Amino acid sequence: MFQATRNYAEELDFQDELSKYREEFYLQPDSIYLDGNSLGLLSKRSERTLLDLLGSWKTLGIDGWMQGKYPWFYLSERLGELSAPLVGAEPEEVIITGSTTTNLHQLVATFYNPQGSRTKILADELNFPSDIYALQSQLRLKGYDPDTHLIRVKSRDGRTIDEEDIIAAMTEEVALVVLPTVLYRSGQLLDIARLTKEAHNRGILIGFDGCHSVGAIPHQFSQWGVDFAYWCNYKYLNSGPGGVGSLYVNKKHFHRLPGLAGWFGSHKDKQFDMEHSFTPAGTAGSFQIGTPHILSAAPLIGSLEMFAEVTIEKVREKSLHINRYLMDLIESELRDFGFTIGNPKEDTRRSGHVCLEHEEAARICKALKENGIVPDFRAPNVVRLAPIALYTSYVEVWDAVQTLKKIMQDKQYEKYENKREVIA
Repeated sequence: MFQATRNYAEELDFQDELSKYREEFYLQPDSIYLDGNSLGLLSKRSERTLLDLLGSWKTLGIDGWMQGKYPWFYLSERLGELSAPLVGAEPEEVIITGSTTTNLHQLVATFYNPQGSRTKILADELNFPSDIYALQSQLRLKGYDPDTHLIRVKSRDGRTIDEEDIIAAMTEEVALVVLPTVLYRSGQLLDIARLTKEAHNRGILIGFDGCHSVGAIPHQFSQWGVDFAYWCNYKYLNSGPGGVGSLYVNKKHFHRLPGLAGWFGSHKDKQFDMEHSFTPAGTAGSFQIGTPHILSAAPLIGSLEMFAEVTIEKVREKSLHINRYLMDLIESELRDFGFTIGNPKEDTRRSGHVCLEHEEAARICKALKENGIVPDFRAPNVVRLAPIALYTSYVEVWDAVQTLKKIMQDKQYEKYENKREVIA
């Protein structure tokens, strides 16, 4: 039973079977990090595997492609295998490559094939801007006007998207659906299985942006029949700033040629034949374009080792619990200060962060940082707080809410301008 006391937080930490993993991360003294849904913290294992890959370059030179503990030539495929359990995929359906937006360009170039009346792409109006930019540019490349051919499902409340509205927009004019698994502001988790089924019932291909869910929420992409997905690894998977991205392609599509072909999409046995005829890998590896970013991928090796030990199911269990605890504290301690919890509260509809709304959100975030709490601001009025299963303690959540309460009581935020920094 929830109690708004520090002793209760201490008891939750004592019972937490994942608490030992805090020691794996570089946590800074006098700081509570609640921004892991934007950039995860460095783990000691990730540091080690990055140094391992630097060492192979230092000692092996070009022979590092085929020698050493982690031969570079097969690293993307190996990391794909390690990532597959996180999204419910078969090992050959996931590849570590590129970045979120370049992978989206690759997948849309592959799967958007307008024919007859089916010429439009369906998205949503709350999606992350980079996804929209990519969809607009892909439409232009095919000779279509994004203003008329990119459908963006409207939000009824400015926070969430109703699945019924998405399904209603799946008309005979739609060739492709691209949606987030989780809305980045509110943290709403969409019903991926249902949306995939409804799209397929109408003869429409569907793909998902998993940036705000992979590493926090288990998925079953293969079982659900999702056509493709893509995500970054630097948030919940702690691969480091600018860390290499990932993509998933359902094996039923392995026969497709990539829309954007490149030599690392070649079958491994044929790649160095240097022929001008492309022989695709026949797996998700076909959708690689250029040479893997080895040093960018290196930290992910150590991170995925931890996820293999813990399992994504255990991560989700704690994530749900510690975020519920944060919401309970907000409702108990901050009810007199004008805050609204903007994320869905049902376990089946919420992700790994709490969306805290306030008209002074930008100023409040600045005051939190001054007090050693690292939050995340999203315009116009959202403070995102993300307790991370592997390294956030319940006592830290308690202390963060008490700090926020004092900030509001003393009106510490009033000395700041209510506008975001250059990087929000």
